Amino acid sequence: MQPLADRMRPGELSDVVGQQHLLGEGKLLRRLIEGGELPNMIFYGPSGTGKTTVARIAAEKSGKKLYKLNATNASVSDIKAIISDLDGFGAAGGVLLYLDEIQNFNKKQQQSLLEFIENGSITLIASTTENPYFYIYNAILSRSTVFEFEPVTPADIEAALVRCIGVLEQEMSAKILPEEGVLLHLSETANGDVRKAINGLELCVNAAALDKQGQYVLTMAGAEEATQRKSFRHDRDGDSHFDVMSAFQKSIRGSDPDAAIHYLARLLAGGDLLSACRRLLVCAAEDIGLAYPQAITITKACVDSALQLGLPEARIPLADAVILCATAPKSNSGMCAIDAAMRDIATMDTGDIPKHLKDSHYGGAKKMGHGAGYQYAHAFPGHYVEQQYLPDKIKDRQYYQPGDNKTEQAAKAYWDAVKAAAREAGKER
Repeated sequence: MQPLADRMRPGELSDVVGQQHLLGEGKLLRRLIEGGELPNMIFYGPSGTGKTTVARIAAEKSGKKLYKLNATNASVSDIKAIISDLDGFGAAGGVLLYLDEIQNFNKKQQQSLLEFIENGSITLIASTTENPYFYIYNAILSRSTVFEFEPVTPADIEAALVRCIGVLEQEMSAKILPEEGVLLHLSETANGDVRKAINGLELCVNAAALDKQGQYVLTMAGAEEATQRKSFRHDRDGDSHFDVMSAFQKSIRGSDPDAAIHYLARLLAGGDLLSACRRLLVCAAEDIGLAYPQAITITKACVDSALQLGLPEARIPLADAVILCATAPKSNSGMCAIDAAMRDIATMDTGDIPKHLKDSHYGGAKKMGHGAGYQYAHAFPGHYVEQQYLPDKIKDRQYYQPGDNKTEQAAKAYWDAVKAAAREAGKER
């Protein structure tokens, strides 16, 4: 019998779980597939996220004959065999070639497709788990549209598992009862891979014994054995999730690298890579901020690396970023400044922009007084001249208060000296 994941493969776009940024109503990829006129496309994303399924649906909607090759074991001769078929009766409506793992084709193999892609004889849908801008020949890339598939959320995976149970119950003519937390565990430990979760469910069902009521009970112990991972309390949509996220950021803010690493480990053990990455970026800006401005750049680089690598390797750059942020000097002066400014915008009339700051690069601006009296800072010593920038109604507001760290205090000392020199120069004039 076919594996459950193959038996459950969706036949319609509406049955595909996840990828709503690509397949939601009105989204570009959905419109292209439903319209039947397909460009050459590259599907980029992790395994088990629907790339092959969507390609198959696209071929059926287009009316083209579908050929499927896997670049790990295909060769130029396989491509030539498809090309020799182009004039056959079966290919009268056109040919769609789905080339899986295209990154494993060398330059010559990829080039062999070019002529037929360009003249429209073959429509190519290639999939890859690697960054296509690094691994795919540029001539293929420039003739294709790249669509990035994202890891499927545990909630979407769990919905797919519920549908699978319904199918299995019909096939087995018996009730299947998962214990509380089993489906969540299978969904969380799949790391966004629907196929992996379904395979885990199938293992659990095959290993389950009938109880006295003639039902198959799926236990947490069985689920842990099937996934080879222990379950722990980390529900992404409940209190536990927000407790872990809160403890994670507060540990970084509190400069405790050991606690911060512990909570990162909890997030990653639950397969919650995206939440860890997002919260790290927030911490770098909110809690380290201007005390160590390079932190946001370094953290962004680590997050990008983690997202490209995926788990388990993603843990390494994320650990570096967490320790860096936890041990860095702290300042929330930037957040306090923008929050104060936004409060004023929301609660009061802050007045009009001063006329000397308004755009003066158009006809008629001079008549309106726009730009009149503006002093160009770079024309003055220290690239500074004292003039009013805030609107009249809030001209004395001070939103930014420098933090008590070396970086911000050094900047403050620098500008205090520049402004003092400017005032003295103004007295002399």
